[in-house]
This record gives sequence, C-alpha cells and structure tokens, in this order.
Amino acid sequence: MPLSDWIGREESATDVLRSEPVRALEAALDRDGVAYTAGTALPPLRHWLSFWVIAPRSRLGRDGHPKLGGFLPDVGAHWGRPARRMWAGSRLEFHHDLPLDQPATRRAVIEAVSEKHGRSGGLVFVTVRQDISDASGRLCVTDRHDIVYREDGNSQTVPEAAPVDQQHEQAFLADATLLFRYSALTFNGHRIHYDRDYARDVEGYGGLVVHGPLLATLLCDFARSLRPRQAMARFSFRGRRPVIDGQGFTLCAKDAADGGLALWIRDHEGMLAMTAEAAFS
Repeated sequence: MPLSDWIGREESATDVLRSEPVRALEAALDRDGVAYTAGTALPPLRHWLSFWVIAPRSRLGRDGHPKLGGFLPDVGAHWGRPARRMWAGSRLEFHHDLPLDQPATRRAVIEAVSEKHGRSGGLVFVTVRQDISDASGRLCVTDRHDIVYREDGNSQTVPEAAPVDQQHEQAFLADATLLFRYSALTFNGHRIHYDRDYARDVEGYGGLVVHGPLLATLLCDFARSLRPRQAMARFSFRGRRPVIDGQGFTLCAKDAADGGLALWIRDHEGMLAMTAEAAFS
C-alpha cells in the first residue's frame, strides 16, 4: 500500500502515570530530594515512562523494536530492504498538569508521511501526534513525534560544530548502566542502547547510543533549573548527531529573543548533538 495511506491512522491507550518510574529515573540520574507521590504533577517528558508498547519477543524486528505494519508504516516492506528507525525529535505543548498515580489516555494519530531520496539513499519521515488527557478527559500534553527511517547503509549526516556562545553549561557523562536503566523504564528494546556488538557491527556506531529522549529529558530539566519559578509551556528538540556512552558531553543554554531558552548539546568533539527550544509561562 502507498505510504500516504497510513496518514490518519489512529490508536489509543490508557495507563496509570505511576510515581515509581519517575522516582526511579531520578535515581538513575543520581538525583534525590524530590518527593514524587500520588497527586504530584508529572514532570515534563515523563509521560514517556508510561504507555509502553508491549510486544511479544516473537514480534520484534532485528533491531529489537516491535515489527512495523501495525500502527506505524512498514517502510522496509515498502522499500523491499531493511529500514532503520530513529526518533528524530519532538514538539511538545504543556496545557495542564497530569497528576501522578492517576489514569491518563494517549490518543495517537499519524499526521504526515513523506519520502525523499538523496545521494545517501532513501528517507521516510513520519509525524505522529500524541494527545495525553487526564482522567476527566482534559487535554494536558500534545506531543508531536518526528520519526525518520533510513535505508541500511545510509550514511550519517555531516557533523556540525556546536555554538560556543552559551550562557549556561553543565557537563554530563552517560554510562552503560544509565542506558540500561532508561531502556528498562521505557520498555525500549532497541538494541543500539544495550547490545554493543549489534550497535557497532550492524548499525555502525562507535558504541552504545544514548537515547534521544534521554538527552532531551536532560536538556528539558536543565532548562527548568534555569527558570525555576516559571512553568514550561512548550519544548521542542531535534537530534543532530548520536552521542555514545562513555563520551562526555555538555548541556548548553542561552536566553532566546522570545524570552525562552535556546539549548543544545555539545559532544566530546565539540560537535552539535542535539538542539532544543523551551518556552515558559
């Protein structure tokens, strides 16, 4: 079927936004002192710890992801050759707080699918809008995921030097244990995050790849720490270059003209790994 036929496809799920995974992520990030209990507002981006996609092991692809062709398009079948999936970025709006240890509903719809061909091979871009509502049905978070599919052998993008005009910065090092714990907290079976041989020998990375959503969470939390008296209204991020475990990186931020923050990650080689924008109310 044409890839455009997937536009408009929907799915819904209901889950309880449990406080235990939120506390567990704080521990994985070596933080303490914040009491996340029932009724506390879910911190931004922690909805990614819920609404697991639970697929039997027999229905996983080579990369550890659930096989495509259910909700998301089967790009590999469309091409007739393997496709690699990557969460390229997200654009989020925070409308109302979501209380912890209360039910919530996620409605997902495929908003756009586009295909491009270049010198490095084929690319397919998929945008999925996720609306998260509380138990009363009130819309609380809108999260647009940008997913990109690359052909096997498709080269990585050319590295770009990171800006050096940051006003604030914070060093960070992600090790294999943190990656394992984040994979467990999100039920993410993608092998590039825990199977070093697969990441290196099959997908061509220099080691284990730090999750894009984990990097985005670090940037989002960094932004919140710089504006502790303001509520986050919007946050967006885009991955630029993979970050590998054991290679230190730096969270960077500066004031933006609109009153928000421009953020980015500078990797150990001074290259741009992720960009982000945060707006507050």
